[in-house]
Amino acid sequence: MITQQYFDTYEGKEINVYQLSDKIDVLICPIGATVLSIRVPDRFGKKTDVLLSMTECAEIAKNDAYMGSVVGRCANRISNGKFNLNGVSYQLTQNKGQNHLHGGNVGFNQKVFKPTIDGDSLLLELDSPDGEEGYPGNLKIVVRYSVKGSSFAIDYYAASDKDTLFNPTSHLYFNLNGESDGSILDNVVQITADSYLQVDENLIPTEKAAVANTPFDFSKPKPIGQDIDCQDVQLNIAGGYDHNFCLEDDHAACAYSTKSGVCLDVFTDCCGLQFYTGNFLNGQQGKSVYDRRSGFCMETQFFPNAINNSEWKQPVLKAGEKFHSCTQYVFSTL
Repeated sequence: MITQQYFDTYEGKEINVYQLSDKIDVLICPIGATVLSIRVPDRFGKKTDVLLSMTECAEIAKNDAYMGSVVGRCANRISNGKFNLNGVSYQLTQNKGQNHLHGGNVGFNQKVFKPTIDGDSLLLELDSPDGEEGYPGNLKIVVRYSVKGSSFAIDYYAASDKDTLFNPTSHLYFNLNGESDGSILDNVVQITADSYLQVDENLIPTEKAAVANTPFDFSKPKPIGQDIDCQDVQLNIAGGYDHNFCLEDDHAACAYSTKSGVCLDVFTDCCGLQFYTGNFLNGQQGKSVYDRRSGFCMETQFFPNAINNSEWKQPVLKAGEKFHSCTQYVFSTL
């Protein structure tokens, strides 16, 4: 069921906020196609919000943590903001030092999507013009949000009139203890990956490495905080986990809280999962306060900077072809 919950204002215009409800409740704002909350039953039967989020629509576009928003055209980093496609060299906006991050200075997280209710789904549409942030092609993107039972599904659709790059993700920050708990270090995580991508000092992936016998081994469930402060070069670079895991299965990951009993399973058709432990959260986010490591992200995507590594699956959308990818977040209780 979808209901219009309330409206807010942004740049002088009314913005409707929608709620998708079944066994869980998901609140959506069209600015950045942003998920504002996910309320799920805990082991006591009480609905708990497990998503860090902004409290006002006007704050969403100002939020440099991309909290709850869809990011693109390309999620994550592209080295030096440069890539070659069909023999043509492209220069993207360099908005993270010398690199390109999450779509540039004005990425999808700052755009107002057009909402349409389609049965039990909410469609959010956006047109990205040729040359925006340096990307080729007029791109049309549709994000479909659906709630069925205890499952929250995100479907991404896109088409372009020129060959282009497209690697969207949703930047959801979870704390399964409850969004205001303050720390995710006791949240238990398992990731279906035998390898991950090591990064350089600018968090650009360099090569695959085995997770075995390293702090990156989440092949069996363990608390996030168990190894996060180990003296490990990769953890030191990122200040924690901020690395892409090379998925082995469509059941990408699971997590749970021993406090609330809330469990999360992540299913995806993507090849990569960026596991990020909120290392750069620094307190104030709009009217909310989220300190370092108060939320974790499981962002499904192509490998970061894949366009500059021919050995990895390429995030290239051909002109006239249709893109579709789906990620599901399924909740349960211990």
